Amino acid sequence: MDLENCYNLLGLKSGASLADIKASYRRLAQQYHPDVNPNDIRTKDKFIALTEAYKFLLTVVPAEDISPPSSNSSILRPNHSKSKRSQKPPTTTVKLEKPPRAKPPNIAEIEQRLKWKTYEQLQRFLKEKRFSQAIALVEALAARLPTDKEVRQWQAVAYQIWGRVLMSQNQLLKARIYLKKALNTDHNNQTLWREVQQDFQKLEQLCF
Repeated sequence: MDLENCYNLLGLKSGASLADIKASYRRLAQQYHPDVNPNDIRTKDKFIALTEAYKFLLTVVPAEDISPPSSNSSILRPNHSKSKRSQKPPTTTVKLEKPPRAKPPNIAEIEQRLKWKTYEQLQRFLKEKRFSQAIALVEALAARLPTDKEVRQWQAVAYQIWGRVLMSQNQLLKARIYLKKALNTDHNNQTLWREVQQDFQKLEQLCF
């Protein structure tokens, strides 16, 4: 399933957050649910497509880290329930110090946690031979971290692995496309360059 098509089905732009994906699906699912539109085949097909797109995006879009808001319940507040007559002036003045504010999350740290969490999921997809999901996942991460060299390397390796699988399936034209993508994605990686050149030689032999 194509990642871009999944976003389009849910009426979202590529790279939308997990919260946006869930909100959009809930809204559209209510609109196209078969119970709301009985005997409408088009609506039923639309609902099925939406659900499949939603489930696929859940597997490739990492959950976002959300820091809970700090509670101010411990801050003392004056009690106005008593009348002014019953109040006595304090003999001493006590200055209440404000509790330290929770430190906002560091964006760089969040991105790094997201990066390595996605890497673990990428490794799992490749091990399970879920190559289309692996490609979609690493492309989404590369779109979010376009300047990260490690992410670019993972993307290139994923393209190379998929290219080799396509060669073994005799899908030679498609294999060539993904091997070229591997080179273009991480063209400064000399080890990858040599390996892909060997893959191209094997590809040429299979063509004749």
